[in-house]
Amino acid sequence: MQHLEADSDLMAVGGVFYGEPGGGLSEQLQRNEYVRYAREIARRGGEVFVLTGTAGLFRAYALKAVADARGHLIPGDTGQVYDTAAMTEDNELTIALKSLGAKMCSPPECRVTTELMPSLHALWKQRMRWERGALENIGAYGFTRGTTAYWLQQLGIGYGTIALNSYLLLMGIIWFATHSLHFQPLWTAIGLIFVVERVVTVWGAGWWGRLLALPLVIEIGYDLVLQAVYVKSLFDIASGRRAGWNYVPREAEAR
Repeated sequence: MQHLEADSDLMAVGGVFYGEPGGGLSEQLQRNEYVRYAREIARRGGEVFVLTGTAGLFRAYALKAVADARGHLIPGDTGQVYDTAAMTEDNELTIALKSLGAKMCSPPECRVTTELMPSLHALWKQRMRWERGALENIGAYGFTRGTTAYWLQQLGIGYGTIALNSYLLLMGIIWFATHSLHFQPLWTAIGLIFVVERVVTVWGAGWWGRLLALPLVIEIGYDLVLQAVYVKSLFDIASGRRAGWNYVPREAEAR
């Protein structure tokens, strides 16, 4: 509210989300991911990437402008605030507002807590919805000024997927061919830079988060899961496979 009252040009304010406490290895890896995201937003001066569904505040006339623009300026049905065909409605609404030139921010002091997935299966279902939704969102809007950052993000994920898996494949081939690996000082030093970066960027996650980041291999395993989600999403879109909401019920709701 303070930000909206201080700047009449500001159309929406989004929270910066952190993972809920508790859980085991899977939950801490997600917390590490969210701490890095929050750090990135802070370093960008609160520039919005997604007005997270966990907490977002909008001016009513900004939402009306979105509803009026749907069907001719932006995708969706005229009169609808949300594009009900979108699987990631918060991401789609963010792109809609950006496409209309809206000014938005995600203040670092607006900290909100989001749910963490309790298992690999639940994480897979959640991220399949997020990734496919993100890809379909930018596909619906095309390449525009408002979607450039989102296209670059997806291209970056694609490049990272190819690079990391090619590296691991090459390492495996060398190991099976020679039954040995040789470490050179230069590349070992460069590798240590990556270790420092991984630890520093999760410093806010506490000692448990830092210890998980230190050996690299644990978080690389987590990254491989997310990359598999990316590849599966691309395959499902290309093959025309229908997508589900992939809702993950909470234990308290199940009881």
